[in-house]
Amino acid sequence: MGDGPGSSDARRNFPDHFSTVAAAYAEFRPRYPEAVFDLLADLAPARRLAWDCATGNGQAAGPLAARFERVVATDASREQLAQAAPRANIEYRVARAEASGLPDACADLVTVAQALHWFDVAAFHAEAERVLVPGGVLAEWSYGTPSAEPPVAAPLGVFYAQTVGPYWPPTRVLVDAGYRDIPFPFARLPVPDLALQADLSLRELLGYVDTWSAVQRFRADRGSDPLPAFANELAAVWGPPERRRHIRWPLTLRVGRRPA
Repeated sequence: MGDGPGSSDARRNFPDHFSTVAAAYAEFRPRYPEAVFDLLADLAPARRLAWDCATGNGQAAGPLAARFERVVATDASREQLAQAAPRANIEYRVARAEASGLPDACADLVTVAQALHWFDVAAFHAEAERVLVPGGVLAEWSYGTPSAEPPVAAPLGVFYAQTVGPYWPPTRVLVDAGYRDIPFPFARLPVPDLALQADLSLRELLGYVDTWSAVQRFRADRGSDPLPAFANELAAVWGPPERRRHIRWPLTLRVGRRPA
């Protein structure tokens, strides 16, 4: 895992909500549909290099590496990168989204998954345009509020919106709005409707909820943990804890091509 140019200040002044839960993030965050990566590989003008920006623990970098010759995966959090699975054709670097350290016109694809709302968006878009080859593709996606089947839906919704609702960072509204209020630098390409879906055990759902930035802020601000009471509430309606309940997250995918 190497440090990219400028990585010495990669951690300064970025909203780091996840370094302290990096291991849980790697284990419990939902995986993106393979259809996303198939689509992007087909749209890219070639499959030589993909830059996965704000890679976290490499959830997008791994599938990209199965389709591209080389992937550079950057993140401002060294702790997140430490949880990423090594792969021969993935180079992990500590770097900010707005300063990748990559050369001009080198990447066929630039991706950012569930992180754009933390960026200086204009600076990142300028960096993505610089790094992309002419005709290269930029893809940004996020997933919103999870929904569940009854009887899990009600307690999950209350916990999200009311218990920890006041502790979501202000930028969370951009995710819930499907990024519609964030500018996009290129003409949008048509994409199919996609969603994240998973069948989770009680432990897995609680592990995922434990990675929420709002849960971390609740603990820090209140000096108490909202999760045990929520776990008891869920357990009362879940049934056997190993039972798997279907969870769905709406997925927003924005894709565009740099002009040739």
